Amino acid sequence: MSPRTDRWLRCHRPRPSAALTLVCFPHAGGSASAYRAWPDLLGPGVEVHAVQYPGREDRLTEPLVDRMDTTVDRVTTEIAPLTARPYALFGHSMGGAVAYETALRLRDLGFAQPEHLFVSGRQPPEHHRHGDLHTRGEQAMAEEIVRLNPDSAALLEDRELAAIVLPAMGNDYKLIETYAPRRAAPLDCPITALVGDKDTELTTAQARDWAHRTRGEGCTVELPGDHFYLVEHRAAVTGIVADALGRPIR
Repeated sequence: MSPRTDRWLRCHRPRPSAALTLVCFPHAGGSASAYRAWPDLLGPGVEVHAVQYPGREDRLTEPLVDRMDTTVDRVTTEIAPLTARPYALFGHSMGGAVAYETALRLRDLGFAQPEHLFVSGRQPPEHHRHGDLHTRGEQAMAEEIVRLNPDSAALLEDRELAAIVLPAMGNDYKLIETYAPRRAAPLDCPITALVGDKDTELTTAQARDWAHRTRGEGCTVELPGDHFYLVEHRAAVTGIVADALGRPIR
């Protein structure tokens, strides 16, 4: 029997005996495959689950979801059973906001808080910016994609690929541009904020303000690169995650 594709989590390398679960949230327009290499990099002590938003990859035919509260509700339902053992959350860009809101929702529902929250390339709530890019059409969206990641220009020349990528990007930009961070008491878990030193979306000073969202330790790590620094520095990022979780990679 084929696995259900309408579920929100993908685990490419199940590790039922792992000591900890790491749930990873992709960026706007991204998919679970962004974290496919992470299980090998993190080693056998961590079981990696990645969120698969609808409207992409094996969920391509499903309706897109453009509201933060709906996304958080659906993800929380599937993460809840995983909280029986220690777990952590990692989110990049839009995924950082979804991960943070998911941590709040799990707490509200009485589940254990994560061991650690990692927020990459994402403004903390006090620096959140609304926007209207999602209303300006696919050409504007394509230009934004290339601005954030110049290597994307060649990919968008493929019309079939662009027809898949641009609607998902527009949807996700609507989600994050209409998102209103809610007032909430700080989390108890440590928060590590990661940022590229050439990221035009987030400054290191802004990233440090994630420390206001925890009663625990707040840490900021700057790495070389732009908004998608973690692609080039995947090994460094997973090393930071492993160190913070106290889990040796090998």
